Amino acid sequence: MLVPNHLYKIAFRRKIYDYFCFVYKNGMSQTITQPSFDLTKEDLTASLPVITVDGSSGAGKGTLTARLAKLLDYQILDSGALYRIVGLAAHQAGLLTDSIDEAALADLTQSLKIEFAAAKAGSEHVTVLVNANDVSEVIRTEEVGNFASKVAVFPKVRQALLELQKNMATSQGNPKKGLIADGRDMGTVVFPDAPLKVYLVASSEARAERRVSQLTHAGKQADFDEILAQIIARDERDSTRSASPAKPADDAIVIDSSAIDAEQVFNQVWQLCVERGLTIN
Repeated sequence: MLVPNHLYKIAFRRKIYDYFCFVYKNGMSQTITQPSFDLTKEDLTASLPVITVDGSSGAGKGTLTARLAKLLDYQILDSGALYRIVGLAAHQAGLLTDSIDEAALADLTQSLKIEFAAAKAGSEHVTVLVNANDVSEVIRTEEVGNFASKVAVFPKVRQALLELQKNMATSQGNPKKGLIADGRDMGTVVFPDAPLKVYLVASSEARAERRVSQLTHAGKQADFDEILAQIIARDERDSTRSASPAKPADDAIVIDSSAIDAEQVFNQVWQLCVERGLTIN
């Protein structure tokens, strides 16, 4: 089996990391035997390191994950993009009616061919291809964001996307050195064993101001009150849905970005990466 050199490094680091986690948890004693660092086929095809970045829309997840991915040479999984893709496709297919057919939504989700590519110059988001069509810009609109929130409440839709997300954390499904998963339930449901889980929060007002600034900078009209109302409504749906409600994992590091900038958020998370050995190439 031919395996890229960086996967040997990742597998070896994981064995060391797991061993010291065991020692830390159980304490050093004479009963601990000499660990084996021989690499098996299972080690080389096992899960890659994962950093989960969950939290509220507009709290700064996209900016943080894009920068971390570039420095660590990790693949980005934009869970929010997945749901936006399904929301857009459902809207185009006429499925977002007053009585939504969950089974039809799940079938539609499974039929989509979704790919992530490198971000374009000047963009903070990864390029998103659906059935070979670039939908990177259209899925970032407020309208499609609301579509996404509507389809995300359905368990069958979430299940249909779960396998795709998990596969991106394996060496078979990801050519990079690891994965940064951006979403709402990455640390609680999709990757509960991730070595680093971050949960970003910010006040509704701070997030609305940021969105208005983004739209204005892009030459688009933006109404603060309307955007604020949309954010509050979306937060309510995300936090109260029965399927994987948005909440931090018990072992997540919660960072409030309301009064700090993107650089300060990054510095805090980068320090966590260093402490957990995720910056070693």
